[in-house]
Amino acid sequence: MFMKIKGDLAAAQERDPAATSKLEVILTYAGFHALLAYRIAHRFHKWGIPIVPRAISQFARWLTGIEIHPAATIGKGFFIDHGMGVVIGETAEIGDYVTLFQGVTLGGTGKERGKRHPTLGNHVVVGAGAKILGGIKIGDNVKIGANSVVLKSVPANCTVIGVPGRIIKTVGDRQPEATMDHTNMPDPIVDRFEALERELIELRKQVESHNPPEKK
Repeated sequence: MFMKIKGDLAAAQERDPAATSKLEVILTYAGFHALLAYRIAHRFHKWGIPIVPRAISQFARWLTGIEIHPAATIGKGFFIDHGMGVVIGETAEIGDYVTLFQGVTLGGTGKERGKRHPTLGNHVVVGAGAKILGGIKIGDNVKIGANSVVLKSVPANCTVIGVPGRIIKTVGDRQPEATMDHTNMPDPIVDRFEALERELIELRKQVESHNPPEKK
């Protein structure tokens, strides 16, 4: 557990340029506080201690605005940037070196039992306000754009945006940086409209070439 906490601390320093020291992260970062509470609650949960893990979780929620169920599984190097409004459900599984921004939900889709929350692979980045719902799998190195709603599994090395989430980019088998260029995310709807406009212009030219306008 202590090694994972050390890794969480290092992740905050590596991925947030505003983090000037370990002491600053320890004292002022709500995401780190929530994760520290989770690590303790998760250990109690694994020991089979009742009530206490949920009490720790709810106290951390009140303190930080971040809710992480003690039964969730979270790997090393996890980082929650800002964090207010983040919700991680009971059966969620998160791999190593994952980054979540504020308002992210790893939730269920109803009252089903069993595995009802998503599984995230390694080096996944989830943008602010995104919702990943159901027992789906998100592959390694996936980037999910802000406010996307992902309801289906996503293969590795993809970028997903939209409501519902759609894959708009696939890269080779490489490990990307744990960041996201929010200002240059493509818009597939606008791209499609622009393509249709170009097709209409081309069709208009063809029609006019075969039927030149009459001279007055």
